[in-house]
Amino acid sequence: MRKIGVVGIGHVGATVAHLIVSQGLADTLVLVDKNPDKLASEVLDFRDAASLLPQHVTVTAGTTADLGDADVVISALGHIDLIQPGGDRFTELRANTPEVQQVGTDLKHAGFQGVLIVISNPVDVMTGLYQQVTGLPTQQVFGTGTYLDTARLKRALGDALNIDPRSVSGYMLGEHGASQFAAWSTVRALGQTATELAATYQLDLNQIAADARDGGFTVFAGKKYTNFAIAHAAVSLAQLVLSDARQEAIVSHYDHQFDSYISTPAIIGRGGIVGDFSLALTAVEQASLKQSAAAIAEKTAAYL
Repeated sequence: MRKIGVVGIGHVGATVAHLIVSQGLADTLVLVDKNPDKLASEVLDFRDAASLLPQHVTVTAGTTADLGDADVVISALGHIDLIQPGGDRFTELRANTPEVQQVGTDLKHAGFQGVLIVISNPVDVMTGLYQQVTGLPTQQVFGTGTYLDTARLKRALGDALNIDPRSVSGYMLGEHGASQFAAWSTVRALGQTATELAATYQLDLNQIAADARDGGFTVFAGKKYTNFAIAHAAVSLAQLVLSDARQEAIVSHYDHQFDSYISTPAIIGRGGIVGDFSLALTAVEQASLKQSAAAIAEKTAAYL
């Protein structure tokens, strides 16, 4: 029996839940939110759809105490209203910190031993905080990090080349925030490196990287929240865990080099981070990754 919990049923959490139900990724889905009226309404809405779905998923309203035996818990709590257009995800830090501490403590008391996937921003800091509070092994707690930013990079470069983004490989590394960067040495499309693509198709790589970095705020400017892409990111990672895929993905996970959570590639499987490896980055990219780790630490101190 596959059991998933989603904590925080706002725009993102509700979309995560919808994807889990529509794709039949769980046998039991427990939704947790501090607003009981909204929680009850969301659960009823899902139950009304039950006879229209190709598979059965039991959807219930619960508390963190009900998640002790969950295989995966996804933290989608947040305060998107605190972010200004073109702003910084760290503006959510003070508001999200006590909620993450409470949820993490409750998960620990419930005996949760599954994999915790964190969306809550600033995700690199919140993921580290969840790991500290729950006491779970670092491998079992990871964040979406630049997994979504990497998808945005593939979209931006795919648009420039007029190809499907799935035909692009490569990574955005570092903070899920302003200090992230495109690791162009890792990028490939149409059998060419990024440098070759730029020369062949007269591409502005700096603009493409900026498009990926700022993509979330571009969406936010029009609808005042983001939900579809980040929900797909979280759910696809949950699927890697549940299926023990042992697949490469870029997520925010604990990095011994920086003694913090930051986005670099890892192997995702049933136990969470089941393997990692080093990229052959250029000296400039290595310096950028170090600067990004420092930026996370500096902003954490400044906002707290």
